[in-house]
Amino acid sequence: MTQQLAGQVVLVTGAGRGIGAATARLLCARGAAVGLLDIDAGLAEATAGDIIGSGGKALALAADVADRASLFAATAELKAKFGAPTAVVNDAIWIRYGPFSGVTEEVLDRMLAVGVKGPFWGGQALLAYRDADVPASIVNIASPVADLGTANTSSYTAVKGAIAALTRQQAVELGPQGVRVNAVTPGAVPTPGARSIVDEAGYAKRRAQTPLGRLGAEDEIAAAIAFLIGPDASFVSGEVLHVDGGISVKSM
Repeated sequence: MTQQLAGQVVLVTGAGRGIGAATARLLCARGAAVGLLDIDAGLAEATAGDIIGSGGKALALAADVADRASLFAATAELKAKFGAPTAVVNDAIWIRYGPFSGVTEEVLDRMLAVGVKGPFWGGQALLAYRDADVPASIVNIASPVADLGTANTSSYTAVKGAIAALTRQQAVELGPQGVRVNAVTPGAVPTPGARSIVDEAGYAKRRAQTPLGRLGAEDEIAAAIAFLIGPDASFVSGEVLHVDGGISVKSM
């Protein structure tokens, strides 16, 4: 596989499994050194171990993205191991679905802490530890719910709507500093985390709603993220790239 990301040092949050793990594996396969950050140290270590065993450069980092100090400390550890970070992928999320009227303060606080604070701190950590003379990039993870009205997703919609807006704002503010900022909007992808809250009937509905007539794969989302980090996207910033099989443009 091409080494087009050689020299890049990338922090991937939520990298223990799912889209984050797939992204870390692909980035390493393309030559990047990657910090795999996850709140579950065991998952991060297992995935990093697999990558290292395959000849990749990986470092397991245990931290809660909602904790700014912990995320900064993890980024400092990544820099000490592989050099100044050149990119961050803000993938970590914590999700609970349910009717709007039943959303509790505890659930909303955790959703916002991981889903909104986490990308804030991830972006800030990149700025704090990067080499200002080297171009850098941020990739956030949005969702089709930011574009569509979907029942029982109010907390998640609030988080992902904020991420889409934040991506555009960051692109304007950070562009003059040499930082590109984009987002990827995955469609229905049956990751381990998603399967814990979406049953087979839910996935059957999502499959039927998707114009391509199928669910997405973790590797397909990872490929879009890798593109946005890589040299072929060197003039792409402020983009919210939908990798969703067309669900965002379908009239339900």
